[in-house]
Amino acid sequence: MPPKRGLSPQLVGNPFIKKENLEWTFDLSRPSRDSDEDGNSDEINNHGSGAEEEEPKASAVEAGKAKIEDHLGYFSGILAKAIPSPFLSDIPRLSIGAYKKLYEQNSDNPRGAHFIVHQHDHPVAGTHYDLRLQINETSSVSWAIMYGLPGDPNSKRLNTNATETRIHCLWNHLIETASISTGSLLIWDTGTYTILPSRENSRRTNWNSQSDEEDESPGLTEQDKLHQAFQKRKIRIRLNGTCLPNNYVLNLRLTKEEDVAGRAKNKRTPSRRRRRGAPAQGRSSARGKGKGKAVEPETSSDSDSGGEPAGNEESEIVNAPAEEADLEAVSAMEREIRELEDEQVRRTNAYSGAENSIGSVYQRRWYLSLDREACGFVKRRRAGRMIWEAKDVDKGKYVNEHGNRLTFPFYVRGIEVERSVVTGRTGADVLKDEGVVGHAGRKGWRPVLN
Repeated sequence: MPPKRGLSPQLVGNPFIKKENLEWTFDLSRPSRDSDEDGNSDEINNHGSGAEEEEPKASAVEAGKAKIEDHLGYFSGILAKAIPSPFLSDIPRLSIGAYKKLYEQNSDNPRGAHFIVHQHDHPVAGTHYDLRLQINETSSVSWAIMYGLPGDPNSKRLNTNATETRIHCLWNHLIETASISTGSLLIWDTGTYTILPSRENSRRTNWNSQSDEEDESPGLTEQDKLHQAFQKRKIRIRLNGTCLPNNYVLNLRLTKEEDVAGRAKNKRTPSRRRRRGAPAQGRSSARGKGKGKAVEPETSSDSDSGGEPAGNEESEIVNAPAEEADLEAVSAMEREIRELEDEQVRRTNAYSGAENSIGSVYQRRWYLSLDREACGFVKRRRAGRMIWEAKDVDKGKYVNEHGNRLTFPFYVRGIEVERSVVTGRTGADVLKDEGVVGHAGRKGWRPVLN
């Protein structure tokens, strides 16, 4: 009987055991944190590699899907990484240091008067510009303006629709981000605001003077004065920003008819609104299986579909594929929690963490116009017709003395031209930096050039 053959050196090992699993070692000397020379430490990730724990995406924080404690540190860090070097020399710029200082001086401050204008390229609502004004220590009232802020004193379109949207958390003023379902969001301008006396209450004729800021109630904060003007439905406001011309003043007014219509619309239950996950009916069911769900907006960006001046009653975002995919992946309890949160948002017209202390009503349609006298213009007859000109235009004094600020007349030209005052990015740059692929913007937006 032949002897047994010994083990072959070419014997293949167990294919179900990975090679790296046979080479595990334990490094008991490695601490739970790695400290640098300055004593700062970073968490080691679950793989023990010593790398920093991955931060949530800005879009996830903005949507409320990820929680952070230090919004200013988080967003300023993201924006600092996005700033090109060298920075574009011919556009207005707010440095990261000034951006942080501005927010620190106003956040959690009963005298804070922070404002921001976001350019928002939403795939459903289209391109619009969100004006937000601080109303208390933590929150801001918001309007969606289809064509951006006015800049031509002789425009044929003197009034622009400004649709009231949800009350936002003040930290939303820090955001510059993008996602496939909400499009790009960039900081078009930011700064502080000053509420001016209404024309009816003012006896002054020199609208361009700094004395115009004086009020019969000098002890009131800007928040107090904004609240009073908001209740009277007539707001006269100076925006002290980085991009806008110096001494830039707007009028915001809400007619009695629009006030009544807006309040009535918010009292009745929309006939087409359905519970999450409910079967589609009517037109929606004809769009195919799995595409008939009415999806409530979860983020501040989603809700700004009210940005269209037409003020469509059915402004909720319907059939958003990205949101439907999310809903399929969550449990029934999570869906119920979201429904309760959405109902709370609708009832208070404020996102979680924000307080509607000003009495804002969702989707009331205000009218926005340039206060030409306060901006330094007077009527003059030229070539047989009356036009608005700067007071000192004949003396050659009407020049830009504030760096790269806009000068009159200016026009907001949309996502392909407008840039962030903090990072210098366009909307396309924000989409690219956030890794968003396949975003399809709504077509048909045109700037107002007349």
